[in-house]
Amino acid sequence: MRRLMILSMLALFGVGMFAQELSTYRRNALTTILVYHPEDEFGGEIYKAFDSLPIPDKYDDHNVGVRIINNNTVKMVQRRDSGYYKATYGHALTSAELQKNAKYTEDLLNRNEIGKKMVAKWFGLQGNTVEDATFNTELIQTRGQYNASDVDVTLALQTTRGLATLSDAGEELLQNTYVLVNDITYVTAEQEAAAAKTTLAVLGGIFDALAGGNAGRQTAQLAGAIADSFTGFKVKTHSYLYQLEWNDSIAAIFYQMHYTGTPDPQKVQAFLDDKTTYRLKYVAHEYEFDKKSVLKGKYTRTELVRTICARSMDKNIVALAKQYEDFKVKTPVYQVLTADNGRIEGYAAKIGMKEGITDGSKFQVVQRVIDPQTEKTTYKYIATVKAVKGKIWDNRYNAVLEEADGATLPYTTFKKISGGEILPGMLLIEGKYRKVTQ
Repeated sequence: MRRLMILSMLALFGVGMFAQELSTYRRNALTTILVYHPEDEFGGEIYKAFDSLPIPDKYDDHNVGVRIINNNTVKMVQRRDSGYYKATYGHALTSAELQKNAKYTEDLLNRNEIGKKMVAKWFGLQGNTVEDATFNTELIQTRGQYNASDVDVTLALQTTRGLATLSDAGEELLQNTYVLVNDITYVTAEQEAAAAKTTLAVLGGIFDALAGGNAGRQTAQLAGAIADSFTGFKVKTHSYLYQLEWNDSIAAIFYQMHYTGTPDPQKVQAFLDDKTTYRLKYVAHEYEFDKKSVLKGKYTRTELVRTICARSMDKNIVALAKQYEDFKVKTPVYQVLTADNGRIEGYAAKIGMKEGITDGSKFQVVQRVIDPQTEKTTYKYIATVKAVKGKIWDNRYNAVLEEADGATLPYTTFKKISGGEILPGMLLIEGKYRKVTQ
């Protein structure tokens, strides 16, 4: 019985040994999920496009094996119909509908214990049975750039300094773990044309329609006849952001009652049975729909859908990062650019239009500082930089294929507008970041 339980748990959690290339800074961790609309003619193509896209490279991939929410299985969101309140052509979601979608999704994620699965991935839960299952801190060590002894839970719980290190890991890593749920629907040129024709028909022949004419039926047929060319295909993307709840109280429960580096069936079973401690909270929503979006170049139908979906979700991530401070992207200074005479001409960073960089984008340059006594991390303000016009990297999905301006640049160039000496490896954070010390 216990063997079946642990095998089932591992299948759900999809966890094991999580090797990760050592990075030079601590990214936020991200899980992405799609609201899949099988009732839509092109819902399957949107799902395939979503499933083929990687996690944005400025976030650590923290997917836990759950990739979709099937709209046909969603209940109790709307008063009469099943499924999410849905953005369609001519219908924008109201604030009340958005809140209901967001709250339902939060409940759904927590009922399916996604927060617990994310914690299990962070702490490398592995084993064939409850009796031999253990946790480890290898992923935390790798992503947080800690020495093995720094995050050895058994040792850390015995010292004040060790507890501070675990607290630092919680604040920098687990607390900055997110789920992004994307609800993507679409509009086609044919739907827009059908809607315009319907409007004209109603204005010109309303009495005929009331008398039982067939204009409504003809319109429905026209709206369903969506051409294979995908001309004018645009997506409406509602993104709902959820954050893993992690604080000192939750950490104490995990470390004292659930974590074990050696086999301890009681602790592992207590973790599996816990339904209330590890939860996600809704923090923000963003909506993206560009009526004027035009793609250059030649695409296959599949690649067209993938490109449009990728860019739409990237725009929402940029907007969410500006709206919700803890979700902001941090990226290192890649290179100090100098002239032949040694004069500094600018600073390079591997971010660009995909991350929303424009001529007016300003970033704080900060230095990561680790207190030698407590091992706690802080960020010290160093300087302020601004993107240089004409030197912004177009790193959007398939920008090279479109031969877009800036697509062949290797990075974005910034110039310093105030502050002190900037060195490679220092971090860029857009706007003013409240967790930075001056």
